[in-house]
Amino acid sequence: MLYSDIFDRLWSGYIQQNPSTKKIFDLFVDEGETVINDHIAFRTFRHPSIGVNKLAGIFLKNGYEFKGDYHFDAKKLYAKHFEHKTDREAPRVFISELLTEEFSPFLQQTIWDWIVKIPATVHNSDDLIYAGNLSGIPSFEIYEKLRSESEYAAWLYVNGFCANHFTVSVNRLKKFDSLQKVNAFLKSHGFQMNDAGGEIQGTPEELLEQSSIRAGMVQFNFREGLFEIPGCYYEFAKRYPDSNGKIYSGFIAKSADKIFESTNFYKK
Repeated sequence: MLYSDIFDRLWSGYIQQNPSTKKIFDLFVDEGETVINDHIAFRTFRHPSIGVNKLAGIFLKNGYEFKGDYHFDAKKLYAKHFEHKTDREAPRVFISELLTEEFSPFLQQTIWDWIVKIPATVHNSDDLIYAGNLSGIPSFEIYEKLRSESEYAAWLYVNGFCANHFTVSVNRLKKFDSLQKVNAFLKSHGFQMNDAGGEIQGTPEELLEQSSIRAGMVQFNFREGLFEIPGCYYEFAKRYPDSNGKIYSGFIAKSADKIFESTNFYKK
């Protein structure tokens, strides 16, 4: 399998479930821009059958290698990022997992029940990253209770396995060559930016700046009926060269910590 086929399949599901992301892509294309993906991200729970290492398997088989890991103590998350061994144009892959053992017995039991419903055939296949929610129709009451402990857990409980976000490489844009220009352009078209800690995370001195929209609201079928909750979001990243002139390729934990909040529940 070509790694590009993996990303094409993920992109197809991402824009189908989250129409706002396709609207943004089209807005840039209409402005004459070529949209290049900086990185893609996934979320999961810490568990041998679905953890970071399990989700990374399909990428490791297709030319990727581990490049760095990150700790998010406040949100109780751990993450790794991967890059293609030879193709510098290939998108980076960022996979995080919730440290479920650090949460309440309620959350741990809920997630355990969620995991055991996933068929073993999916656990052991490369299709896990595309699988969505395989644990049945979620409960809005449980979703709300999970939110009180972890927005991340609540989002994953409903959305399951999918691309949490794609990321536009601002370095590859021409007209919108700064995050300030990108953000202003998006706001002029009615998109809400994630302003947790400010609209732009990171600085040129840190070699990475990031921003993101708030995840578009998507209607989900819960046991209690239909409810709108945040789906996936689009991120934007600008990378800078280090003292040796090499473009920084990693991530900054304190910035990513705020980007995670793009899927927090909000009222439109």
